[in-house]
Amino acid sequence: MKSGKFAFLLMAMFALGLGAGWVLWGQPPAATPTPQVQVNPQAQRYEIPTEGDPSLGAEDAPITIIEFSDYECPYCARWYNEVLSQLLRDYEGKIRFVYKDFPLKSLHANAVSAAEAAHCAGEQGYYWQFHNALFEGAYGMGNPAYEQYAQAIGADLPSFQQCVQERHYAAEVEEDFQFAVQLGVSSTPKFFLNGLAVVGAQPYSVFQQLIEQELNGARP
Repeated sequence: MKSGKFAFLLMAMFALGLGAGWVLWGQPPAATPTPQVQVNPQAQRYEIPTEGDPSLGAEDAPITIIEFSDYECPYCARWYNEVLSQLLRDYEGKIRFVYKDFPLKSLHANAVSAAEAAHCAGEQGYYWQFHNALFEGAYGMGNPAYEQYAQAIGADLPSFQQCVQERHYAAEVEEDFQFAVQLGVSSTPKFFLNGLAVVGAQPYSVFQQLIEQELNGARP
């Protein structure tokens, strides 16, 4: 009898946990698979080259967060809106944030073109302004929207248009994608915090805990 009651209690607690997560994050779009949300339990640290990738923060910062992301992924947008700016503000001077492209081509029709357009804006020094505009999504996606974003942030429009039309950064975006596949990335967003894998749009508290552990030398 005791074991049966204990099993029932565990099932009830599990159900409550799922319900709380549903309320916290909201119902996912019907057409988008629910992301796997977990912190890699292994202590393995992955070596990921970042030379030439867009980044924020000092190269010698004690914490490096690398994100493999997709501009048309709703979970990536949510993490950008709810977590990134707070992390950069609360850990100013301690975080280097690196963005890598992992456009989910089979799910998101504009993911590749958005990634390429961001690099075209970056060619003029506006990468992060364009990155932010894409995730904030005021004009949507597609070439007309990219041109509106470019104008809004002050980029030279003819140069930007030529870069987008000629797909100057197609190879760079594809290189990121293929590297991620070989690394085992299969969904977005996926992060590597000082080489430790973090899967899914984890809330601020998860990153805060891992960052504090890293800063305090609590992880091997």
